[in-house]
Amino acid sequence: MEFGHFSDKKLPRIDRLPENDGATYTVNSSGYRCPEWSPMPDGKKNAVILGCSHVFGQGLNDDEHWAHKISQHNTKRIRYWNLGYPGASCDKVVRILYGSEKIIDPRIIIVCWPERSRREQLLNQKTVNLHGRDEEMRFETEETDQQNFLKNVFFVEKYAERMYCKTFHCFSADSYHEVMNVEYILKEQTLTNCWPWWHKRNQRELHSGTKARDGKHHGIEHHQRFAELFLEQFSRKLK
Repeated sequence: MEFGHFSDKKLPRIDRLPENDGATYTVNSSGYRCPEWSPMPDGKKNAVILGCSHVFGQGLNDDEHWAHKISQHNTKRIRYWNLGYPGASCDKVVRILYGSEKIIDPRIIIVCWPERSRREQLLNQKTVNLHGRDEEMRFETEETDQQNFLKNVFFVEKYAERMYCKTFHCFSADSYHEVMNVEYILKEQTLTNCWPWWHKRNQRELHSGTKARDGKHHGIEHHQRFAELFLEQFSRKLK
C-alpha cells in the first residue's frame, strides 16, 4: 500500500550522510546504519530502534552509539535494526515505522523521541524536516507541539496494538513522559541529561563527558550511560 510519501513497504532513503567529522559509518543501500533487509534473515524476532541523529549515532563510530550497545542484548532471540534518521521529526519517525511493516515486520519498537517542536513537511517530490527556527514554524506553539507529538505517540501505539508489538519509549533531549500513558517508558533520564552524573558509590565524584567527533552531538559517555540505563529498566522485557 502506498499513498504519497506513506508506504507500508518502503523506508525513506537517507541521501546525505555526515561528512568529514572523523567518524566511521557503515550503512546499508538505503543509508541506514544497519544490515540490508533484503533478503530478510529468518529465525529471530525483529526490533526497530527509531529516532533522529541521536539514534543514528552521528559523530560516533559504528560500535560507540547507544543503539549499537542496545543491539548486543539477547541476540539469540532478537535482531535489531537501527532506523535512526539524522534530523528526523516525530512525524518522520512514525512514517519510517509504518514503512518498515512489510520489510522488517518489527515485533519490538524502541522509540527515542526527537524534539517535539520538529515537523515533517510533505511536498510533491520531497519531504523537509522543519525545526523550530524555520520560518514555516512561526505559528506553532507549545500546545500544538504537544498535540502533534501525542498524535505520533498514538500512531505508534496503534500500530503496536494492530501488529501485536511491544513498545519502549525514551527521549533524546526533553522528556515528555508526563503527557504519555504507556507501559514501558524511560521517564526522567534522557540521552542529554544522563551525563554527567553523580557516581552512586561516591556522591562527590562528578563524571563529565565529551562531545562526539562532529563537536555537536553527545559523546561516547552519554551513549554508554544511556544504554546502561535503558537496559537496567527494560532488559528483562526485551525478549
